Amino acid sequence: MTQEAPPNHGQRDKYPAPSGRRRFVKGLVGASALSGVTTVGGLAVDAATDQGGVGGGTVSYIGIQNIAGPANRPMPLVPLEISDGALRGKWPSVSEVTTGGDTFRIAKAELGGVTYSQQWFQYCGLEVAAGLEPDPERDGFLRSKAAYDWQSQLNDGDKLRVEHFEDYESWGNDIGSDGLGKPAVATWRSQGEDVKEIQVQVFRTPAVSKMVAGDDEYADLAGEIREFLDAATAKDFIAWVNRCTHLCCNPGYKTMPGSAKFEAADKVYCNCHQSVYDPFSPTTATFASRPRPQG
Repeated sequence: MTQEAPPNHGQRDKYPAPSGRRRFVKGLVGASALSGVTTVGGLAVDAATDQGGVGGGTVSYIGIQNIAGPANRPMPLVPLEISDGALRGKWPSVSEVTTGGDTFRIAKAELGGVTYSQQWFQYCGLEVAAGLEPDPERDGFLRSKAAYDWQSQLNDGDKLRVEHFEDYESWGNDIGSDGLGKPAVATWRSQGEDVKEIQVQVFRTPAVSKMVAGDDEYADLAGEIREFLDAATAKDFIAWVNRCTHLCCNPGYKTMPGSAKFEAADKVYCNCHQSVYDPFSPTTATFASRPRPQG
């Protein structure tokens, strides 16, 4: 029997209540200087936080493309590596930058020809998650969070390992087509935290190698995306932050039989408002990331 992921409808992550607008603007200006941007439009009017922010501002990133529904941008990829057979999310190196008299610590590095930073994930309230602190020492392993029947053989918090996905070229669960890949849900950089869990969708699919090589239907994939995927994936694994960019629900790949009604049985489907994402179609995007509150 197929186990459905909870829809999380009505549990939208709320941003902090507006206050201290002037301090927020100061934080954004500093962030703009860090990312080479000089303006962030009218964001400060609607998105003030309780504390002056660091590391926010306009950011370009790569994510899985939204193809239907009200979501307005992709969900960002989480670069991966394999460590002793376990999946681990890569974290950028940390540096200090002084601008406008203020010193910022930010996790930011070049990866596969792309600037990868903590800012990729600063939306849906995740900017206050402890896991998005620049600290590179936080546990970066992807740890199982039960969402699929096959994950019941693991304990929540167990490291996801390559061996758990050995049947990825044939796996299926009676939703959509079999053999496209094997998914899992995990948490990342969230161990020991009571709030603001960073949930990640993991997917091992033969399509990853094809995308990197530009084979078959992926021949038109932009070279910069292929270069990034080569650096950000491993052994056919790809991952992304599992927060819908519409109202911050948790979507799922092959978690809901009803997705077929929306031509999303083989896509990532958010049943809160029928947004659909294509895990086989990574793309670039830009958004104004939320600044992390100053500690």
